[in-house]
Amino acid sequence: MKHQVATLRLPAGSKSAGAELFTQSWLPDGPAKALIILVHGYDEHSGRYQYFAEHCTGKGYAVYTLDHWGHGKSAGINGFIPAFSVYHDGVDALIASLPTETANLPKILVGHSLGGLISATYLLDKQDGFAAAILSGPAIKAADEPSAFLKFISGILSKIAPKLGVISLDANGVSRDPQVVADYLADPLVSGQKISARLGREMMVNMDLIQREAGKITLPLLMLHGGEDSLASPEGSSFLNKNIGSKIKQLKIYPDLYHEIFNEPEKEIVLNDMTDWLNQHISDNQPN
Repeated sequence: MKHQVATLRLPAGSKSAGAELFTQSWLPDGPAKALIILVHGYDEHSGRYQYFAEHCTGKGYAVYTLDHWGHGKSAGINGFIPAFSVYHDGVDALIASLPTETANLPKILVGHSLGGLISATYLLDKQDGFAAAILSGPAIKAADEPSAFLKFISGILSKIAPKLGVISLDANGVSRDPQVVADYLADPLVSGQKISARLGREMMVNMDLIQREAGKITLPLLMLHGGEDSLASPEGSSFLNKNIGSKIKQLKIYPDLYHEIFNEPEKEIVLNDMTDWLNQHISDNQPN
């Protein structure tokens, strides 16, 4: 496996134009058969996916990823985002930076948690660039659905106090493996910041968007979710499975697993399920 790190800048027109984002990639020792574009979740970073990358490169897949604006080693403010589109701009910039020799390889979009919401909404306009997509514990529906009043208040706070921290995440919901939780809490690139009023509002708006327009997604889609996920409701993945327009789709809910299914004790089963599904479906569904 070959590992590379780099940086890129968000393009002109982005709400954070010129901001520098940290990127990294893991490449198999031999020729790659496809590229995975990995989109991580809230208050984490690409470096937490080393084991994921080792598994995927061992199966012949190259993995390209970035730290979102406001995350990890990238520029930005922890817990905040000026607009949700900045996340999409980062994915655009990452794909634009791919080596030219990989241009004809199938691309697979893989998003976890907030990254699942970023990925799902990204697909509404950009799915033609991918052979398939995988969503892991996507934040399509909140564990506790906000009331209409809360949505109204969030809209006001997003305008008058956009950086105010309003939502905390319980690290104990990350994994049943206590070492994973301890490592997460001790990670200097995990800020521990609350989700800001602006980011919370942007997430609600984009959850509503994907729930309204899920039928536009038609590419092969695999949804993976922990049945005991307390941070992103499994109902979100079930909703997508029922409402997307894809002819090739599969939903797998792992009954006892928590939020980070790629970091649970059963992670090898989950990762094999993922790459087995990819091996079955990407060859006949490569975009032009």
